[in-house]
Amino acid sequence: MYDLTLYAQIIWTSFANSSYQVLFTIAFALVLKVLGVWNFAQPALMAASFYCMYAAIEMFGAAPLVAMGVALVFTIAFAYGIEAYAFTTLRNRNSGPIAFFIFTIVLSQFVIYVLTLAFTAEPRFLLGNMASTVYPVFGVFVTSWDISSIAVSAVLVTALYVFLNYSKPGQFMIAVADNADLAETYGISKDFYYRLTMVIAAVLINVGIFLFGGKIAFYPELSLPLMLFAVAATIIGGIGSIFGAGVAAIVIVMLQQLSVLFVGSRWQPLLVFLILFATIVFFPKGVRFGVHPLK
Repeated sequence: MYDLTLYAQIIWTSFANSSYQVLFTIAFALVLKVLGVWNFAQPALMAASFYCMYAAIEMFGAAPLVAMGVALVFTIAFAYGIEAYAFTTLRNRNSGPIAFFIFTIVLSQFVIYVLTLAFTAEPRFLLGNMASTVYPVFGVFVTSWDISSIAVSAVLVTALYVFLNYSKPGQFMIAVADNADLAETYGISKDFYYRLTMVIAAVLINVGIFLFGGKIAFYPELSLPLMLFAVAATIIGGIGSIFGAGVAAIVIVMLQQLSVLFVGSRWQPLLVFLILFATIVFFPKGVRFGVHPLK
């Protein structure tokens, strides 16, 4: 018999820890929705963003927020380059999905290999001092990291929602996602909005990595399971449902954390795959969570 406070603590911690996973998942789902590409290059962007911040802090003594700004510029440029010089080239050659898959996987593995050579496979913390202020709230311990991570993620997700649904560029992006060729007949440049999508994804990835690195040690290969989580949440949330994927990410993290009450922590990652397999078999179109594809 477990105390209700224990459940409350696990649920709160799970919700806080899902903040960066939501950003990674929405970045992946957004690219899939607008570009129609399973962006398996996302681990390359995640790892490059982290080590750009790490190098700025450790080697040049930059303040964390300054380091995040530097990494943001680099990550945006990297993501823009992938779309402008790789995806566009493949698209112009009428390459099939397998070509995009091979390119993105090879790119991620190459970047991970280079970063492993440069920084080793040793886990590294983004910030030397990981201590957070702890506030007891009705028996639940809430940290300053929890509050800031949830707040930052909520602001970004809300901003993206407002952008997609209430701004003219957002409406144009939706039009490109629905039918890129038809959108071009109305003077909407699909190439511009493809690149803008990658830029937005890069912003989400950069902030997500900053939040992640403020609490958990990172190493190059870790970007792969983080991406697989995003893939699982995207499928479970319903392919094409950007914010549904974000909801799925929260649900999966909570199920993982609650499972520690029943199984060993080393079995928790297996839960993601079990949920994914069950969804593919029984809910091939995903579980929509009552969320519109772009809402």
